[in-house]
Amino acid sequence: MSPVSFRQAQTHASLRNAALLGAAGLAASAVLVQYLARRAESRHQAIGRFATIGKTTIHVVDRGSGPPVILLHGNGGMVDELEASGLIDQLAENHRVIALDRPGFGLSTRPERAWSPEQEAQLLLMLMHQMRAERPVIVAHSWSTLVALSLALDEPDAISGLVLIGGYYYPTTRTDVMLQSILNMPAIGDLLRHTVWPLMSRATAPLAIKKVFWPLRPTDAFRERYSVPMATRPSQLGAVAADTSSMPAAAARLSKRYGELLMPVDVIVGTDDRMVTPSHHSRRLNRELHNSFLDEVPGVGHMVHHAHPQLIARRVAHVLERALKPVTTQRTRV
Repeated sequence: MSPVSFRQAQTHASLRNAALLGAAGLAASAVLVQYLARRAESRHQAIGRFATIGKTTIHVVDRGSGPPVILLHGNGGMVDELEASGLIDQLAENHRVIALDRPGFGLSTRPERAWSPEQEAQLLLMLMHQMRAERPVIVAHSWSTLVALSLALDEPDAISGLVLIGGYYYPTTRTDVMLQSILNMPAIGDLLRHTVWPLMSRATAPLAIKKVFWPLRPTDAFRERYSVPMATRPSQLGAVAADTSSMPAAAARLSKRYGELLMPVDVIVGTDDRMVTPSHHSRRLNRELHNSFLDEVPGVGHMVHHAHPQLIARRVAHVLERALKPVTTQRTRV
């Protein structure tokens, strides 16, 4: 064998060994990820009951009595996160509170890979009918504000009004959308989500949590109740990827119609929010709506409801007070 042929054979052998090693590593990661996901689900306690809507199973918390309020968590959240904020208990003093794991998160299932705020809004409408929640106020955080707005635009008579917290309302260029679009791809996305991505997500979870709470620290209740093992399962990471990658297009569709909304809307945002820029989203939305109030909370980031659950409760009462009044174009902080 010539020296050149020998070197080529060595190179081919090295590449083959590297490929085999890589494949073995991915296989080991897949086994570990599956084990961790099953263990997380076996240890995670349901705090509510289950409702079935078509092919979807929804984990629902139903507490209190009075005018109904529906709570929707953001992308990556779960009903346990809403519980940890104190918002459920705060609102349940005067309202019937319905909080849920959104489809694909926590203990709720998602029937389809492709998903949109419009689809989720229609599923939420069916859940409202099933639970006999008439004309609720929808309190939505972050990504789920698009669900609330979609429901308000398509079924305005079904709800009394909206309280929108830290929402994303207009299409913008975001690096997380680019990354999550890769993770949402059928082949490479599936491979990453069932092997290395859950392990990386676990390792970086403290930094991600720190970012969403900044400039405040995560609360002790959040650290105790929010399950990182549940949040980093392949199924939930798939829901995160689908929601994130669809976000700009959904905002583009819905934002063309914001001017149609006449119901009372209270918009809340932390002035130090690093996830969404207040001037690009909340302030602009407030200018376009006919019956809205904007509350900018100083010294708070994306998790306003954890810092000031009492504020959210006051805004729910404020929306209900205005629900039967004539539309006003006044813009002010209350």
